Amino acid sequence: MKSFLNKIDLTHPKYLQTLVENRRVFNLKNCELNVFESYQETYRVPLTFNDFVITSMVRGKKVMHLFDKPAFNYLPGETVIVPANATMVIDFPEANVANPTQCIALAVDKPYVNDILNYLNEFYNDKDIWYDWKLQFNQYHFANDNEVSALINKLIRICSSSDVAKNIYADLSLKELLIRLVQSQHLMQVASEAGDSANKSRMHYVLNFIEQHLTEKISVDTLSRKAYLNRNDFFKWFKEQFGITPLEYINRERIKLAKHLLADPKNSISEVSYQCGFSDINYFVRLFKKTEGITPGAYKGCLHNQH
Repeated sequence: MKSFLNKIDLTHPKYLQTLVENRRVFNLKNCELNVFESYQETYRVPLTFNDFVITSMVRGKKVMHLFDKPAFNYLPGETVIVPANATMVIDFPEANVANPTQCIALAVDKPYVNDILNYLNEFYNDKDIWYDWKLQFNQYHFANDNEVSALINKLIRICSSSDVAKNIYADLSLKELLIRLVQSQHLMQVASEAGDSANKSRMHYVLNFIEQHLTEKISVDTLSRKAYLNRNDFFKWFKEQFGITPLEYINRERIKLAKHLLADPKNSISEVSYQCGFSDINYFVRLFKKTEGITPGAYKGCLHNQH
C-alpha cells in the first residue's frame, strides 16, 4: 500500500509564472525544497539539479524518462531519487487547470549527504562483513511507506514555515529520511541477493532463512541463534542494518506472499492465512488491512472483478 503525502495548497493563479513546472523554492542551510506544478498537457520537459534530489508526487500524473531506462508512470504516493546532474525528462499527459500535477523536489547538499553516509559507515556496520553505505540508483522509484511520507510531510511543513529554528528541525528530519532511504535500499539489495548468496554474510543468511520458512512459525529467538547473536543484539543489529524490526520484515514478506496467493481464485482467505504462516486468521486480516488499506476479501474481489 502506498502512503500519500498531504496536499499542498496550489499557487494562486495570479502568481503563476508559467503553466508548466511552475516553481516555488524554500531555501534552508542543507537543502532546498521545490514545489512544482503543471497546468497543461506537455511532453519532454527536461529538469536537472546540481545536487542529489528526493522527489515525491503529491497530485496528478507524470511520465518519467530517466537513466535511459523505459519510461514509467509517476503517481501520488511514490518517490523517485535522482543523483546530482542527472536529467529527468518529464511528460504531463493529463495535466490541465482542473487536474494539475504537483510534485516536491528536495535537493540535498553533497557534503551533507556524505556526512550521513560516513556516519553509517562508522557506526552502523556489520561485524562480520564491511558494507560501504551508499545511495544506490538501481532502485530509484518506489512506493512511500508511512515513515517516509511522514518525514517528507514534516520537511515540507518545516521548510515552508517562518520558524526561526527551522534549520535545526529540518536537519533532524532530513537525517532520518536519508538514513531510512539508504537502509531501505540496503534491505532490497540484500534480499534480492539472499537466495543465490545465502552464505555471503550474516545478513544474507538470515534473510534467506526467513524467505525459506515464511510458511512456518519464525521466532526472533530462532533468528538470533541463526545469526549467532543474543536476542537483544540481534534485534538492534537488524534494525540498524535495515531500518525495520525482524517482525516487520517477516510480516511484510508474508503479506507480499498473501497477495500472490489471493490471485488464485481457488485459495480461500483461511487457506492463504495458513499458507503464509499465520496461526490466527483475524490477525492476518487486521495486518493485511493495515498494510494494504483493504481486507484480503476485498483485495481478492478486486482482482477477480478485473477478469
